[in-house]
Amino acid sequence: HISGSRDPLSAPTAFYMLIETSGSHSDHDTEKINKFLEESMNDGLVTDGTLAQDTTQCRQLWGLRENIASALGHAGTVYKYDISIHVKHFYDMVDQMKERLRQKEAAVVGYGHLGDGNLHLNVSTKKYDQEVFDLIEPFIFEETAKLRGSVSAEHGLGLSKAN
Repeated sequence: HISGSRDPLSAPTAFYMLIETSGSHSDHDTEKINKFLEESMNDGLVTDGTLAQDTTQCRQLWGLRENIASALGHAGTVYKYDISIHVKHFYDMVDQMKERLRQKEAAVVGYGHLGDGNLHLNVSTKKYDQEVFDLIEPFIFEETAKLRGSVSAEHGLGLSKAN
């Protein structure tokens, strides 16, 4: 849904990970990331990848990540949640929401920060649907509490969670 964007990999995949590194010796840094990727691919943890060769490519990759919410907005209504949960449960919340909404015309997308367990859980529908909303809330808050997470991760509480 974002003009000019394209998949950076040779074929679409269910999961994407964006890793950014910085160091003081670019040759050494490149060697380390290449070794990490090679080992990850040999272990079957990674099936495909791309490395930015310059700052323009780096900006293009980050642009894909930064435009996820905007792209979802093109579909219609987006129900947005910003929670933090332990990394071992990170994608479970997405799967649970997909299961809860399986009878609805809704897309469930999860992305965020694996390093700190911050999950941006977004549900998009063509138009606002109270039944969808009722399937999301209060479930997402209750489930987050059960997992000893927080309903106010990166973006704080906001007005809708004030009570």
